[in-house]
Amino acid sequence: MMHRWERVDEIVGRLEQTLVSILLSVMIIIAFLQIVLRNLFATGLTWGDPLVRNLVLWVGFIGAAIATREGKHISIDVVSQWVPPRRKIVIEVIINLSSFIICGLLTFAAVKFVRNEALMGSVTFRGISSWILELILPITFGLMTLRYGFRSLKTFL
Repeated sequence: MMHRWERVDEIVGRLEQTLVSILLSVMIIIAFLQIVLRNLFATGLTWGDPLVRNLVLWVGFIGAAIATREGKHISIDVVSQWVPPRRKIVIEVIINLSSFIICGLLTFAAVKFVRNEALMGSVTFRGISSWILELILPITFGLMTLRYGFRSLKTFL
């Protein structure tokens, strides 16, 4: 089970890296194009700024999922400096389980948020329903939940 999860997670990780690279490139190009159009031609893309804002959201959340995968998410590690190695494992399991629970709750909240947005029918730029662009929230929180859950299990075993 764990070996299969690690293979799937590796594939998802490569997809995340590729997606972040593409989205970041598009974001930089659109922002640069907006600056040039505004300064040289006194015009701009009406959909440019909302697209860049949404791309920032996507890049940020996918980046958080990547950081979780690589074990580089923000953490406070004061106690483990003074704890013997056997107890460090216990602390690591507690931290990963806590992160698992928090990310699980955030996944649940994000699903409710996206569902409410879909019911309200709000639209962003170019007629795109806002809930479609907000799907990144439950997807990445769900992925982080899985990663923390499997990391907890792996550390415990």
